[in-house]
Amino acid sequence: MAGHEIPEPADRKQVADPRSDPQPVAESRPSCDPAFRHGVVVGFDGSTSSERALAYAIGMACRLGSGLIIVHVANRLPTTVWAGCEPPVFVDLPDHRTEVLGLELACADYLAEVPWVLVERGGDICHELEEVGREYSADAIVVGSTHGIVGRLFGSVAGRLARRAQRPVIVIP
Repeated sequence: MAGHEIPEPADRKQVADPRSDPQPVAESRPSCDPAFRHGVVVGFDGSTSSERALAYAIGMACRLGSGLIIVHVANRLPTTVWAGCEPPVFVDLPDHRTEVLGLELACADYLAEVPWVLVERGGDICHELEEVGREYSADAIVVGSTHGIVGRLFGSVAGRLARRAQRPVIVIP
């Protein structure tokens, strides 16, 4: 606006010294895209139950007008299985499944109506889903239910997540 000047308020307090050198801020993880803040987190591994959870999460994100954060948690196995060492140490196995899932999702027509991002993590599924939910300030976490003997013996991801999560968890049968 040529010819117009906005005067500085008389009671303005200086927040930082303009002559000081800026200090770098250390980050443990790269910051997430603000376009996906308050989005819907969904756990996805390509199984039938996770596909149903994804379909529900897409509809939920569309209704909320928010983004979709699709999380794939890669495999981690304790090295004690092979080495017999104490205490247990976890090793990351190469998991090309995330790349395959990303390509499948990129070609999917049903994701065209909602902005989405695929996040890969390694570790405990419940912890990683909750951590991604916290990082993105997610409105909800959507997961598929576990069917089978493994879920009955060790507890399902959905059940463990519902007990420990700090945000709503929606379990899709």
